[in-house]
Amino acid sequence: MYFTDRGIEELEQRRGDEEVSLAWVGDQLRTFVDLHPEHETAVERLASWLARLDDDLDDEIDDTPRSTT
Repeated sequence: MYFTDRGIEELEQRRGDEEVSLAWVGDQLRTFVDLHPEHETAVERLASWLARLDDDLDDEIDDTPRSTT
């Protein structure tokens, strides 16, 4: 396990059974950046990555050859 996985594992253990909206996650990310502006770039990258997760799947579906029969 990487050292950075410790926080992820804690999140899963403490809050893994909860359901939250992405709006709530966005609010928490904004609050975190307000408190820790030095991490703004990493948080923005994470947010963009999460927002675009389905784009790769859509691209794969669009690139799949379709039958013309």
